[in-house]
Amino acid sequence: MLACTSDNMSLMSFYTRWNSAWKRRGFPTTRDAIMQALQAKLPRPMLCAARFSHCTTLQLGPVRRLRTPHTRTLFSETGVWDTDYRSETRCRVERWWHPRVMAQWQKDALEENSQKKKFYVLSMFPYPSGRLHMGHVRVYTISDAIGHFQRMRGHEVLNPMGWDAFGLPAENAAIERNLDPEDWTKSNIQSMRGQLDDLGLCFNWDREVTTCLPDYYKWTQYLFIKLFESGLAYQKEAVVNWDPVDRTVLADEQVDESGRSWRSGALVEQKLLTQWFIKTTNYAKPLLDALEELPEWYGVKAMQANWIGECTGCYFDYRLKVNGKETGETLSAYSSSPEVVFGAAYVAILPSHRLLHGSSSVRFALLKSFQSGTDCLTEVTALNLFTGREVPLLISRKNMFDGYLDTVIGVPECSEEDLSVAKALNLSWTTVLETHENGAQTLINSDKFSGLTREQAFDSITQKAREQKVGGHLTSSKLRDWLISRQRYWGTPIPVVHCESCGAVTVPEEELPVALPKVPSLTGKGASPLEAAHDWVNCKCPKCKGPARRETDTMDTFVDSAWYYFRYTDPHNPDRPFRRHLADHWLPVDVYIGGKEHAVMHLYYARFLSHFCRDQGLVAHREPFRKLLVQGLIKGQTFKLADGGQYLRKEEIDFTGKEPVALSGGPVEVTWEKMSKSKHNGLDPQEVVQQYGVDTVRLYILYAAPPEQDILWNVKTDALPGVLRWQSRLWQLVTKLRGARELGDVPNPSLLKTKELAEAKKIWENKNYAIQEVTAHFTEDFLFNAAISRLMGLTNTLTSAQVGVLQHSVEFEEALAALVLMTAPMAPHLASELWAGLCQIKNPLSSVLLRGGEVLQQSWPIVDPQYLEVPDFVEVSVLINNKPCGKVAVPLQVSKDVSRVQHLVLESAVGQKHLSERSIKRAILSPRTALINFLVEE
Repeated sequence: MLACTSDNMSLMSFYTRWNSAWKRRGFPTTRDAIMQALQAKLPRPMLCAARFSHCTTLQLGPVRRLRTPHTRTLFSETGVWDTDYRSETRCRVERWWHPRVMAQWQKDALEENSQKKKFYVLSMFPYPSGRLHMGHVRVYTISDAIGHFQRMRGHEVLNPMGWDAFGLPAENAAIERNLDPEDWTKSNIQSMRGQLDDLGLCFNWDREVTTCLPDYYKWTQYLFIKLFESGLAYQKEAVVNWDPVDRTVLADEQVDESGRSWRSGALVEQKLLTQWFIKTTNYAKPLLDALEELPEWYGVKAMQANWIGECTGCYFDYRLKVNGKETGETLSAYSSSPEVVFGAAYVAILPSHRLLHGSSSVRFALLKSFQSGTDCLTEVTALNLFTGREVPLLISRKNMFDGYLDTVIGVPECSEEDLSVAKALNLSWTTVLETHENGAQTLINSDKFSGLTREQAFDSITQKAREQKVGGHLTSSKLRDWLISRQRYWGTPIPVVHCESCGAVTVPEEELPVALPKVPSLTGKGASPLEAAHDWVNCKCPKCKGPARRETDTMDTFVDSAWYYFRYTDPHNPDRPFRRHLADHWLPVDVYIGGKEHAVMHLYYARFLSHFCRDQGLVAHREPFRKLLVQGLIKGQTFKLADGGQYLRKEEIDFTGKEPVALSGGPVEVTWEKMSKSKHNGLDPQEVVQQYGVDTVRLYILYAAPPEQDILWNVKTDALPGVLRWQSRLWQLVTKLRGARELGDVPNPSLLKTKELAEAKKIWENKNYAIQEVTAHFTEDFLFNAAISRLMGLTNTLTSAQVGVLQHSVEFEEALAALVLMTAPMAPHLASELWAGLCQIKNPLSSVLLRGGEVLQQSWPIVDPQYLEVPDFVEVSVLINNKPCGKVAVPLQVSKDVSRVQHLVLESAVGQKHLSERSIKRAILSPRTALINFLVEE
């Protein structure tokens, strides 16, 4: 007997998979013949009935009777309520409501007005690879649910979408296929846009942005020019990470621990190149301090703080000389104690420093003195542009300073190591600290800063250096400026021309954008592809009008994504990147949703650019994101050879034994890993949706795990069957209420008996508790799995209600209405149909059902004021190692605070009796019920 593993299989898939089985048994195989056979109840190879729905899918599964085509009904189409909720009902519900839900969102978006309170929900925009993956489905399902919820709460909601469209993948794909990366990217965008629409995701598509279009990158170039004019964008020679496969520079963060490129896997080489940088180190201290003002971000704040490091020092600028003559070279050197900079004895560089490589004007003078393994005094001196004091430049015997720095200032008075180096090389220095009897230190021989305490001098010296623009910006020893140069074609051109007379000159604003030229071909070899565009490269200097050459490096794509959240607020503005009053209205983003892999680099760069825009007067807010919601991965089960590590398809594995083994021989290692085609563990979202439906997939994603945790995709777990059963139970509740009102009796609450009144009150309490909890989950902790669990609990309460309560109580009616309304943001199609059926019941008791309009146009339910008044206390069940030992009354307002509840329990008679002399390892407060469990040592 052949077995069916899907309850919703396309006809084409059915023919392909089962055709041979029908032929073997001598049955007809055309579609018409199969339908005739089914309707005539002829023998069938699967020994089960099959039925056709209007959406041309063959439904397979055991049934008691055979239905002819098109006998299923949909209330919204026919006005006839179907009492059964089957897979074809789900299909028809989604087919009917999908375009209506999306059209209503767009209609409402056009009618939004600024009189409402704004809510900006933003999901990280995708790279247009051409196909969505389940990670996309997860992040956009979350943003879609939040967007619907906030609109139901009466907010003006912005939920935009766009495309992070520049970058290496498109260029490499174009090289492999001999295509233009622009054509490749645009076709992928069109494909993915259609996939997002198929998922019923309601974005503000009228605000769509695409980073590879000139109307977007024109303003990326504009912001670069503002950075350049502020002294924050600069070019210098640097030893960089070079990917020999992708033939481009990589940031340190794009190289893994084994020294390989995170994208190509190639072993990274060190190469000296002239590169463009953005001086993000100047903003290190403000970016670090601003973290204190933000809510907790699932550990991301700690990651950001660690990335920046402790900002206890700063850089000072030096001008280099050889034999007393200026060389034109400048150098920034780090001091961990900037207040004692007047006591510097030397500046030291590492043997790997850029000055010892390439075409540096001081290279020859440095190499004359260089001896590996020793501290080498050189002919080069360094003039501190802040103190005006000149010190020798030496090459250190070390290979690294603090693991990150390559240039440091040596102050013997503050460091035993610096003192040892200065004495060994017979260097002189100025004493700048005077220690008093009480241990306090003040500055001497430090110009106008003499007499200040070290703490006072730290602030004064760094501030003065910043004012003079010669350093002084507090930063850490580990942070580096942002290297943005990329030696590839498919990126934002850097708007700079190089002139022999004028040097590096930015393109005038009125000449933006500097558009990407068409190039003859992309090979991925040799110099930057833009070098081949001779008519584009050769130009006139904007200053002197003499011959010049355009910059042929393009920008790192992180520059494009560092400001896209601003552009969404004013996406079609041809005159400026965005208008301030629009950005100030929408910013900061209320909830920013995306993968945790972007929690360091992208988030840091986006925060930096927002701080910069604030200083430029472009916006009012420094921080761009109020709340960050990071999402975990969706992992698939993977099978690989235990010995060789080769990933296997399921068809290549024998599962008949206790442990799976490869058909080719050898044990198989089973793990859960990020979904990938190469690992044969990926899922096509469209196939999953076709099988289970949009709402089921949405509910599964929201219910399977909290957003920040990984989901192990396994349809056999409780999560998927659970949400399928829940949808059916919701349908049955509406069916039961409609049926009860069809009995002919007019509902009359006065007919309720004592027990029924008590049950109605319980329903009322459960409804209000559910509203309170679900609203909190949507606004505070984003535990959508807990929200669904709470709604399932309310469903249980309503399912067990007596007939009299169902027939005559307004509490049942209003609780069911609230249940459907709270389900709507997560399962909009099903909720739309349930609401349509609910609003048409006979003789409704509640005015809620008389409002009119579709479910997503309704107001979000609110807690009844009477519920908030009683009780003032809640009884919390106390468990010790999972065993009940009593109850303790605690104030309602602190009943969700584990530390407060634990304290009150320990002070109570129950706590004194059972816990006073026991060692508590952990206290667990249930998020769903009034219960606290103490884990203690036995």
